[in-house]
Amino acid sequence: MLLAGSRLINAPVMGLQTGSELGRLTQPVIVPDTLAIIAYEVTGPLLDRSPTLLRVADVREFSDIGVIIDSNDEFVSPDDVIKLGEIYNLHFSPLHMNVVDEKHRKLGKVDGYTIETTGFVIQQLSVKRPFFRSLNDPQLLIHRSQITEINDHEIVVRSEAKIPEPVMHSARNNYVNPFRKNAQAEHSDHD
Repeated sequence: MLLAGSRLINAPVMGLQTGSELGRLTQPVIVPDTLAIIAYEVTGPLLDRSPTLLRVADVREFSDIGVIIDSNDEFVSPDDVIKLGEIYNLHFSPLHMNVVDEKHRKLGKVDGYTIETTGFVIQQLSVKRPFFRSLNDPQLLIHRSQITEINDHEIVVRSEAKIPEPVMHSARNNYVNPFRKNAQAEHSDHD
């Protein structure tokens, strides 16, 4: 299922064991290389650790009432899982990053993204265009397959496809119109 990334921000985390709200999701923990979300930061009055993370692998279900987990035992701190802590400390977010093509032309800034919930991978970036370009096309959707590089400052996507040479151009010289006599044929007929 595809879901807007903003829809999960401030979503309640419900405990199956207690049937009550345990906290709320705040910021995703995103792996910059793969754009995979591996956890969410969680806040709430019942949480004693700060920061508290919920790994997406520990989520049982997404429903209309929020994110459902087994119990508050699913919450971890960044130090509990080494790889999770390393990625958390990067504080990577694609939001507000510049998007450029391979020729370094600015396409805009990321203002949202779409998540595929079975693997928790960002599938599309929503890019707000600069003012003058927004007159024709106010927003771009960039699929993850178009991304060639993500660095500290920008996301690089494939340049637009090259315009193919027209086929008519090369074939036009070889085409002979049978209804039109060429100049040599006319001169030989009159001689």
